Amino acid sequence: MFAEITYATRPGSARPNEDLVVAGPSWIVVLDGATAAPGVDSGCAHDVAWLVGRLGGALAVRLARGDGAPLAEVLESAIEETLAAHSGGCDLDNPDSPSATVAMVRAGERRVEYLVLGDSTVVLSEVGGQARAVSDDRLERLPGGRPYSLELVRRMRNAPGGFWVAGARPEAARQSVTGEADAGEVRGVGVFTDGVARLCDWYGWSWASVLDVLAGRGPGAVIGAVRELEAARGAVRGKQHDDATAAWGSLGR
Repeated sequence: MFAEITYATRPGSARPNEDLVVAGPSWIVVLDGATAAPGVDSGCAHDVAWLVGRLGGALAVRLARGDGAPLAEVLESAIEETLAAHSGGCDLDNPDSPSATVAMVRAGERRVEYLVLGDSTVVLSEVGGQARAVSDDRLERLPGGRPYSLELVRRMRNAPGGFWVAGARPEAARQSVTGEADAGEVRGVGVFTDGVARLCDWYGWSWASVLDVLAGRGPGAVIGAVRELEAARGAVRGKQHDDATAAWGSLGR
């Protein structure tokens, strides 16, 4: 179990924050809802915040049971429950239907398990001082390279050879990046949405530096560092500020 869990989340604009953190004594889940592009019809009666809330709640119920089910199975079952909660008028075959990235960690006596689906990141802070980042970079490897067209993203979302997110296809959970580490070799775990990963992807920070700030000054300081750099140097692409979430689970070592 974690000795302590702390987190911070901050919206990127006046829009509601579409990130979500849920946690228990031995687990942390961070979701990042995919904001729909302007003018795109999702085919769904529900917005992204609804999807994130329902999925987060379903994950929390399953993880709180503590039955040790593999994390990919936990996610698949939670997506199935969320799928069933949609109304009959929702067109769930629409590739623009609401979706979210998922990052999960679960700490046991002997191992720390992780799962990443989409462009969020889990970073293991190892006892020896190293930082081991686990990410799903398939969105960065779509054909033709960035900038991507909306049509390309629609075609490659939850499709073989493309990228996968949690939405209307439970089988996407089987495409997650999963693994585990020896619990005795890990002093803590950071979980981040891509709004925080900008520190490393855009602004030259190392994940070890991110973890140092996270463990020493807290998640709010990490998000504050992102905002300062966005204001001073601008965005490499897309919106200047994104919803940003950082969570830290300390194992007390």
